[in-house]
Amino acid sequence: MKDLLSAYTGELVALLSWLSSEEDKLDSCARRIVQSLEAGGKLLIFGCGGSAADAQHISAELIGRFRSERIPLPAIALTTNTSILTALSNDYSFDIVFARQVEALAKEEDIAIGISTSGKSKSVVEGIRTAKEKGVFTIALTGGDGGELAKVAEEVFVVPSFNTPLIQTMHLIIGHLFCELVDAHFSKKYEEGKTKGNIG
Repeated sequence: MKDLLSAYTGELVALLSWLSSEEDKLDSCARRIVQSLEAGGKLLIFGCGGSAADAQHISAELIGRFRSERIPLPAIALTTNTSILTALSNDYSFDIVFARQVEALAKEEDIAIGISTSGKSKSVVEGIRTAKEKGVFTIALTGGDGGELAKVAEEVFVVPSFNTPLIQTMHLIIGHLFCELVDAHFSKKYEEGKTKGNIG
C-alpha cells in the first residue's frame, strides 16, 4: 500500500510542477474570463461524469463566492437540467447534449469551458466545436494525449498523465485557480464600490 501511495503522490508532485509551467496560460485565460464577465458575458461549462461534477463545482464557486465577498458571477453548468439532457439524448443523441444548449444560450461575449479527462468525449468536443462556430472563446481541460478536444479548443490544458483520478484532481485545481484570479478582480471592485457607497 505504501508503494501505491508513494507512486500516486510522486506523480501528483510532478503534475503540480507541470502546472507551474502553465502560469502564463492560466493568467491569460483568467484575464479573458474577466473581460468576458465585464462585457456582460457568462461562462458555459460542461463535461461528463466526474467532469460534470467539476463543471458544477466551478459554476457554484462563481455564482456564490470563492474566498472573498463580491457580486455573483454568471456561470452555467450545462450538466444539471435532467429534462434537457434526457430529452436531447432520447430525441437526438447524447453526442449533442451540450452543443444544442450552447447553440441556444451562447453569445459571442461568452466563454465555453469543456472538460474531458481523455479529450475523446464526443459530447464535449461537439459542445466546444459549436461554441467556436458561434464566435465564443473556448477553453479545454483534458489529459493524456489531449484527444480530439485539444484540436478544437482555442486554449487547452492537457494534463500530462493517463491517470484519470489525477487528471481530475488537476482539472479542479485549474478551476480553482481561475476562480482565485477572477475572485481577486471582482472582490477588489466590490470593496471599491463599498468605499464609494455604491454597494451595501
